[in-house]
Amino acid sequence: MISRIDLRGEALPEGAALRDLLPRAEFDVEAALEKVRPICEGVRHHGAAAVIDYGEKFDGVRVESLRVPAEAISRALDELDPAVRAALEESIRRARLVHRDQRRTTHTTQVVPGGTVTEKWIPVERVGLYVPGGRSVYPSSVVMNVVPAQEAGVEGIAVSSPPQRDFGGLPHPTILAACALLGIDEVYAAGGAQAIAMFAYGTEGPEGCAPVNLVTGPGNIYVAAAKRLLKGRIGIDAEAGPTEIAVLADSTADAVHVAADLISQAEHDPMAASVLVTDSEELAEAVEAELKTQVAASKHIDDRIVPALAGQQSAIVLVTGLDDGLKVVDAYGAEHLEIQTADAAAVADRVRNAGAVFVGPWAPVSLGDYCAGSNHVLPTGGCACHSSGLSVQSFLRGVHIVDYTRDALAEVAHHVVTLAEAEDLPAHGAAIKARFEWKVPQSK
Repeated sequence: MISRIDLRGEALPEGAALRDLLPRAEFDVEAALEKVRPICEGVRHHGAAAVIDYGEKFDGVRVESLRVPAEAISRALDELDPAVRAALEESIRRARLVHRDQRRTTHTTQVVPGGTVTEKWIPVERVGLYVPGGRSVYPSSVVMNVVPAQEAGVEGIAVSSPPQRDFGGLPHPTILAACALLGIDEVYAAGGAQAIAMFAYGTEGPEGCAPVNLVTGPGNIYVAAAKRLLKGRIGIDAEAGPTEIAVLADSTADAVHVAADLISQAEHDPMAASVLVTDSEELAEAVEAELKTQVAASKHIDDRIVPALAGQQSAIVLVTGLDDGLKVVDAYGAEHLEIQTADAAAVADRVRNAGAVFVGPWAPVSLGDYCAGSNHVLPTGGCACHSSGLSVQSFLRGVHIVDYTRDALAEVAHHVVTLAEAEDLPAHGAAIKARFEWKVPQSK
């Protein structure tokens, strides 16, 4: 059901050579670009009509209007299962606690007497938040996108999620209910690349979507390709690839827990990656046995879990010891990394590359998906070595405010002129000289 990769016995290679030995899903965004280009151009030139046409083609339902009526959002909340409502409310409460503490404050540095640089954090003016709606329903993604944007102080927030045939062309009612709980009333029934293009170019009319400055949220390969294509016109959080879990475990880990966690990620999608890295062959064998037992009792077996576990992106990786295991998980750079070892907190502290780290047997990835308070919009495909998950910072821009007096400029003017001339940019120096009768006091 799941393959093995044995890296024991020899020194591990470094960098890219080690990454090349590890399992990874094929996710060719570049190839998808040419498929989404005409979609984005169609939306650019034909607006809402194109988005509606593409929704009919790809989602199998034609909507009259992209904008979800306010009464539909309210009704979705009124009809929401009370237990689901309570769970969403707790997820929102915990997410707010964590993200509120991420807020940045204005800071002024006095560089010299009379010369200061202030770093001011300004929220993005308007954002488009994408919530996928394919194989599963993701109200949790509404929470994970909206909460940090709100805590950052973003004033304009629009949410888009694919229209659903079973719900008369509206997004899934649980997604609408989550929007209502968060006070979001600007919601669009649009999915895929056409939704990203709608955010980028805007659509016309009183019910139209005004263009946004930034788009966040995960989606399929066509969403990722549209983000890449439109990056620059809009800011993006990341090009999300297939979801993934890596578990670093030793002989102290519980095979039942490890197998359950690998399966929990595999049920997302046939391309989902589930990777166990361990120095214990006994644990590997126990996990393999548990996978057979637990998969048989699961839902989504044939269409998601088995293809995901059997795919090239999933494996059990055997290593010589914990130090090698850390090298492997750092090279892999998992979206979600669980540490199930002795002294798990100390081991977790040594990890360099992961979207989020889950410490010990009582912090599974499922907790982070919903109610840990952390954000589950995380870098995939090894991007954790250079990128972070979604946070309040994703919605803020740091702006430097430079304030110098005449004396403070005069004191450093000769250095500025010297550097300008060294770079053969004499007009830069002339802009300084123009402010003085060019006899500037030398620095002491």
